[in-house]
Amino acid sequence: MARYDVVITGGAIVGSSIAYYLREEGFTGSIALVERDPQFAHAATTLSCASIRQQFSIPENIRLSQFTLGLFRRLKQEFGPDADIGFREGGYLILAGDSGLPILRANHEAQMAEGADIVLEDAEQLAKRFSWISTEGISAGAYGRTGEGWFDAHAMLGLFRKALKTKNIDMITSEVTGIERSGNRVTAVTLATGERLETGTLFNAAGPNAGKVAAMAGLALPVEPRKRNVFVFEAREKFADMPLMVDPSGVYVRPEGSVYITGGAESEDGELAADPTDFNPDWGLFEEVIWPVLATRVPAFEAIKATQAWVGHYDYNALDQNAVIGPHPEVQNFIFANGFSGHGLQQAPAVGKALAELLVHGTYRTIDCSAFGYQRIAEGRAFRELNVI
Repeated sequence: MARYDVVITGGAIVGSSIAYYLREEGFTGSIALVERDPQFAHAATTLSCASIRQQFSIPENIRLSQFTLGLFRRLKQEFGPDADIGFREGGYLILAGDSGLPILRANHEAQMAEGADIVLEDAEQLAKRFSWISTEGISAGAYGRTGEGWFDAHAMLGLFRKALKTKNIDMITSEVTGIERSGNRVTAVTLATGERLETGTLFNAAGPNAGKVAAMAGLALPVEPRKRNVFVFEAREKFADMPLMVDPSGVYVRPEGSVYITGGAESEDGELAADPTDFNPDWGLFEEVIWPVLATRVPAFEAIKATQAWVGHYDYNALDQNAVIGPHPEVQNFIFANGFSGHGLQQAPAVGKALAELLVHGTYRTIDCSAFGYQRIAEGRAFRELNVI
């Protein structure tokens, strides 16, 4: 049996960020980072589309991503001269029809108030900016001129994991299968290997599995895996100025080198939790839903060829599609970093920084994450993010 001051369950980008910033904030206690999939073959981190945006509806979400953007800007200072995640600042273009225009405008006002470089343009202006777009059914679009784009998720995670090797952190390959409590304190976790780790603080960074981890401690957390398909296709035309474009239907597309990637066809109406072992692409979504949308929005995409696809799982917060960050109000040494619902990769460094500050200094310093606290979960009070992609 071993004892650690901190155990983090989940070693992908959220868990690794927490461990990294704990050391950066001066935490000297022992840390165990537990990860069942050290190659991250099925991690939400590495199976995401690896994008970053400031186009959210809630100021706190904008601030979280802005912190990570700042990290991207100083990547070499933080991780060394060879640090590179292939960040392409191609922007986001979020489109709206008449019914979605009021929300788009309200979101834009929130983004501008946080200093984001987003322009709101009508259909005529968009057609002038992007020669390849059809504005049929479009009233306006919000375009991120700077501070938005995409990057290499594997490279980003690799930078954090490499840095952890120099920070005296035990990286354990296993899975938490049980959690022990004594009254209102977590006291230990049991691993799939049978090993028992006593702990002073437990961080839940288990991604799509976070709801199950919370349940092991007798805590309710409405976070579950939701299947998301990503399709790769080839097209004759190459549009160097194409941002990550989101159609009002929810279908998105962006360039990826010489090809394009697309997704967003899943309907959330009546959607159930995914089988966590299901990584088989639903090709019918591409043929029946995505392709018609692409051909309407970009006429040149009437003739395209799908080449491959992959599946990732969102850690979906069924209450409000927003993160749960911070300690449980009663079991205060159980700390949540869960439920990002598709924007966890871009916000993980900020959340790691915030939670490290909370543990080491007793308060949030850089970004106040109080609004994401668990109390709203207990009360069933949604803190809804309207711009979920």
